[in-house]
Amino acid sequence: MAKYSSKINKIRTFALSLIFVGFIIMYFGIFFRTHFLVMSIFMLLGLLSIIASTVVYFWIGMLSTKAVQVVCPNCNKPTKILGRVDMCMHCREPLTLDPNLEGKEFDENYNRKSQTTKM
Repeated sequence: MAKYSSKINKIRTFALSLIFVGFIIMYFGIFFRTHFLVMSIFMLLGLLSIIASTVVYFWIGMLSTKAVQVVCPNCNKPTKILGRVDMCMHCREPLTLDPNLEGKEFDENYNRKSQTTKM
């Protein structure tokens, strides 16, 4: 069985990984200290990765403000749902607001537009 997590947490993890990738790219630039142009390119690519991370964090923050907040029936903690189906951020309980999907096995494909026309 595939390991699922909430969409908001996935996007936040991606943004955090962009920061670390940016630092690693910049670190590789140090190996080229004698070649100023190559070092500068690595530093700029790393900086672009960190700027991209900032944009992704801003985007998910704005998206998070529009997400529906519910109380998880399993852990009784508030969590946010993006799309038709999502996981609880705390206990990974499958959640849905669509009455047609209640009781069905969790599948992230329910959030795709092509999946909604098949029902």
